[in-house]
Amino acid sequence: MNPFDSLSSISFKNMLARLSFYPTLFYNVMMKQISLREWYNRIDETVVLGALPFRSTSKKLIEEEDVKNVVSMNEDYELRLWVPTQEEWGQHGVKFLQLQTIDMFHAPCQTKLRRGVDFILDALQQQQSVYVHCKAGRTRSATLVGCYLMQRHSWTPDQAVELMRSKRPHILLGPKQWEALRVYHQDNVKTS
Repeated sequence: MNPFDSLSSISFKNMLARLSFYPTLFYNVMMKQISLREWYNRIDETVVLGALPFRSTSKKLIEEEDVKNVVSMNEDYELRLWVPTQEEWGQHGVKFLQLQTIDMFHAPCQTKLRRGVDFILDALQQQQSVYVHCKAGRTRSATLVGCYLMQRHSWTPDQAVELMRSKRPHILLGPKQWEALRVYHQDNVKTS
């Protein structure tokens, strides 16, 4: 057993993710202000991948990107301030799905990835846009979008990440996210 996967280690990682939330959110906002990064990027005709949608951003997403669906990979505490609630999204006719995943050291589990991909594929069938986000739109949400791209196009993890990086160069996938992509591909993607 990996000592870093023990219960106390998981609790420590969760605490570290919580403690780093506001400093890293501030960092993301500053990077946007100095124009090094876009807050969100359209990946294809269905998916917009991005960072935490502040209320001002959410209005723009609805009006300019025609977003009708939102997938949040955030934990509850990350959505407490400045971000539309599920009810607020609903008032604008936007469907909302939250797939809580701890930041920094974790990848979404396969069950959450399948739920998220099914949600996005449903929007694709209805020709609707989906905003997929986490705090920075780089890791948790990129893992889900990579799974969607693999499922939709029968792509490999490398092909999915290559497309995402061509649209959103600052995505950041670590070993756990790459492993999640490989497992999803092996279990869910039909190759010809």
